Amino acid sequence: METLMAYVVGLLFACAIYMMLRRSIVKLVIGLMLLSNSANLLIFVVAGMTRGAPPLIPEGAMAPAGAVADPLPQALILTAIVIAFGVLAFSVVLIRRAYEIVQTDDLDQMKDTDT
Repeated sequence: METLMAYVVGLLFACAIYMMLRRSIVKLVIGLMLLSNSANLLIFVVAGMTRGAPPLIPEGAMAPAGAVADPLPQALILTAIVIAFGVLAFSVVLIRRAYEIVQTDDLDQMKDTDT
């Protein structure tokens, strides 16, 4: 399963880089979102995808009993999702404003900003 997930992460990174190298600014943002999702998946895969109970320690014990889930990757992913949503919202507003001014989404045509 982890080998398959490694291939999926690699494929997502490759698709993200391909999309980011396109000339359209919309495709650039789609590639940016793919990149953030692939990084999130990479953190999950590296942390180990094991099912377990919540990491709660019973009263009077020094360590949790049995297999527990690691909360650190989950916290990192949750924070990354919130940040990625903020970046996406900013990018959509930026794209809309740039399209209103330049009347194109082609990055090569946006080089001349004297409009």
